Amino acid sequence: MTDGQDRWVLHVDMDAFFASCEQLTRPTLRGRPVLVGGQGGRGVVAGCSYEARAFGARSAMPSHQARRLVGPSAVFVSPRMPVYRALSRRVFEVFAEHAPVVEQVSVDEAFLEPPELRGADVDRTRRWAQDLRAAIREATGLPASVGAGAGKQYAKIASELAKPDGVTVVARRDHERVLHPLPVRSLWGVGPVAGERLAQFGVTTIGDLAAMDDDDVAHALGKTVGPAIARIARGYDDRPVHERAEAKQISAESTFAADLTTPGQVTAAVRRAAEAAHRRLLRDGRAARTVTVKVKRSDFTSISRSYTLPEGTTSLETIIAVARSLAPDPVDFGAIRLLGVGVAGLTDFHQDALFEQEFTLGARPGAGADDDEDLPDIVGVGTTVTTEESEPADAGSGPTGAGAAAGTGEGELPAIGAWRRGEDRRFETGADVRHPEFGHGWVQGSGHGRVSVRFETAVTGPGRMRTFAEDDPALEPADPLDSLGW
Repeated sequence: MTDGQDRWVLHVDMDAFFASCEQLTRPTLRGRPVLVGGQGGRGVVAGCSYEARAFGARSAMPSHQARRLVGPSAVFVSPRMPVYRALSRRVFEVFAEHAPVVEQVSVDEAFLEPPELRGADVDRTRRWAQDLRAAIREATGLPASVGAGAGKQYAKIASELAKPDGVTVVARRDHERVLHPLPVRSLWGVGPVAGERLAQFGVTTIGDLAAMDDDDVAHALGKTVGPAIARIARGYDDRPVHERAEAKQISAESTFAADLTTPGQVTAAVRRAAEAAHRRLLRDGRAARTVTVKVKRSDFTSISRSYTLPEGTTSLETIIAVARSLAPDPVDFGAIRLLGVGVAGLTDFHQDALFEQEFTLGARPGAGADDDEDLPDIVGVGTTVTTEESEPADAGSGPTGAGAAAGTGEGELPAIGAWRRGEDRRFETGADVRHPEFGHGWVQGSGHGRVSVRFETAVTGPGRMRTFAEDDPALEPADPLDSLGW
């Protein structure tokens, strides 16, 4: 066929995965600005619905900033990783039914290269992608975006263009028209630092990089990385789709233009590195038991320190607190030119509440949580997921709740978590509960000895809200997985 191409790689990305899972299993939240994440003073958004993104909210944003942007309609919920993992497993079962090899990138995205699409034209490839999306929706009820292109990079960019809940197919012959006008940072390997270096050469788009002189590319991005990125910009990405080994460690590190010489600078560096590693941890879908800090002095000597928690955690604040306790004081240790934070001992099981307070209170003196001293400019940032031995911020624990639409009538969502927090509440806002008469539900607010529960699951449609005495023996904690209705 004249308009076919030899290779089609597909990238599937579940749309706003954490928030979509919440809207699926708690139907009252559908169409509302949902933010998944921590509610503490330093809580961070781990995921947000497209309704929340319309206000400017995004993942990795401080929760207080997202709440301010979205306003009183914001609905905050704590992450429920067992629910996300269960839905992820079902999504990947669909992938396995459609392609012999699936390269998992994270808990909610993957690459596929279906053999039957070799030599296919754009229309056939689009129909295949649409059928895959329909199969995912039928199996899970969740939306997905699919991109198809002549290689991994182009499929990834296409899936971004397809969002939300769509299909985009970019044939090799259309690279110049579709891809070249896009920002150069759309490419893997071009982060803030590389983007700034390229901008110094007047390079701001993929097309600019594709036309860039090879010597300038090497000068801007290095002799090893530069040519590889430029080759992809020019339309050549022959990296194979293959199954990946499960990551054993996730880490992020930064090299600084000026050495860190004060405890405040180290504290800020630890938080930035921990936040970067934490984002990858959540995407991975597991929890971590071991936290490691790596530091390198200005004389290039380096050390690493690790601590293993009693249980796995997905809490950003726990990871930061442990990392701060491990990081050395530059006054005693010496000036620091590189600092990294890693998490390992990855597991499906976690229980943050057992140890978060201990490390929050026991942080290293001189590295207080309110330290806001500026960091020197970062000249190099690396984030890695590795299989070598060496998982919504505040994301795994803590109370939740922010305002939702006012009102308490049928079909309306009252202010979630609006009641004043009590000292010894039996049920936290957002908790899954069960009642022998009304079935499975979730706590929308509690306090003053009363608890308000919305009874609904993924298969019931929006449910009624009822209020009980907090000590009502008929109301019991429930398995979050029951909200799936499977």
